[in-house]
Amino acid sequence: MRTETSGRERLIVALDVDTIDEALQVVSQLGPDVSFYKVGLQLFMAGGLSVVQRLVDEGKKVFLDLKIDDTPRTVQEAVRNSAIDGVEFFTLQGNADTVRAARAGRGSRSSPRFLQITYLSSWDTSNLHEHLHIDAGSGTISIDDQVVNRARRILDSGCDGVIASGTSVGRLRREYPNLLIVTPGIRPAGSGSDDHKRSMSPFDAIKAGADYLVVGRPIRCAADPKGIAHKIQQEIEQALRGQAA
Repeated sequence: MRTETSGRERLIVALDVDTIDEALQVVSQLGPDVSFYKVGLQLFMAGGLSVVQRLVDEGKKVFLDLKIDDTPRTVQEAVRNSAIDGVEFFTLQGNADTVRAARAGRGSRSSPRFLQITYLSSWDTSNLHEHLHIDAGSGTISIDDQVVNRARRILDSGCDGVIASGTSVGRLRREYPNLLIVTPGIRPAGSGSDDHKRSMSPFDAIKAGADYLVVGRPIRCAADPKGIAHKIQQEIEQALRGQAA
């Protein structure tokens, strides 16, 4: 993918907060240096599309992370209602029918681009065994193998890209050189991994092949959110320069 070349364009800050006021406070703290924000279920339940519109009115781009799956008609209308200029990414679940319905809702617009998650960054091999109903004593399965298999199905369904944790990115990039990859669970050096079991640093994730990085708590909860965001953007640019060299 690799269309944007700056850290500012590649960093997506997750607004995983409870109210619109809290979200707008984060946006105000970060100012013009951050241009891309993720709105997930937590904030969407409080603010709905009004918070998305507020962000767009502020000149920001939005990743609407709702992971929707329903009857085709419901999906189509949900996408049609949320296809606001500035909504760049939209997450789905489900099968090819879901994606076809979403694309119908998007119509002739080029955005939002549709993504599906491979496996949550809070999962490790033990979670995968449980999900697939495999006895842990029957042998280890590779979560990266499963991520690649799932990515193939996601692309075959008609999605534009995937959400994949840092430790799977390198393998995905080798298998699918042109794949759009959005990577959550990013943790700068010195910060805790929280509930992300497969986290990676900004530099390493971009170096491995991620196109966009989603960062939440390390920025929102920092004493200097703007400074941490700027540091992450610098790491992204350093990794991009290294790839171009």
